[in-house]
Amino acid sequence: MAIKSKPKYQHNKKQDVFAINTIIGPGSMVRGDIEAPGFTRVDGNVKGNLKTQGRVVVGESARMRSSITGTNITVGGVVDGNIMASERLIVLPTALIIGDIVTRRIEAAEGCIIHGKVRVCQSEETWERAKAEYKDKRQVASTASPYVRN
Repeated sequence: MAIKSKPKYQHNKKQDVFAINTIIGPGSMVRGDIEAPGFTRVDGNVKGNLKTQGRVVVGESARMRSSITGTNITVGGVVDGNIMASERLIVLPTALIIGDIVTRRIEAAEGCIIHGKVRVCQSEETWERAKAEYKDKRQVASTASPYVRN
């Protein structure tokens, strides 16, 4: 009798879009940069940059001193840092963003507060240029001084 081995796990990219890979719950405190492969939800406190290749939800109770990079980003809490959303940024009425924003589309609800520059890039050429400038600015800030906010 031949024994068949179990099939290896197949990575499903569609599943990553909807599955929450990382949760930082209410009352949690994270210090340091976070890199996550997919959907990330933050309801706690984060002091460090967040970079993901998926969706990001910043809940109403979240307090972040972070630059955030992701595809679709929804902000309902406080973000003190820059945001780069490659597809869309949704800013809820409870949100406070102190920092610059680079995105392809933005939806900002009445009552939200944004203190910084907002750059919406509709063409691919404009997006690529804005993305390069964003990365250059972060690189300069991170090498300039530990006291400079990036």
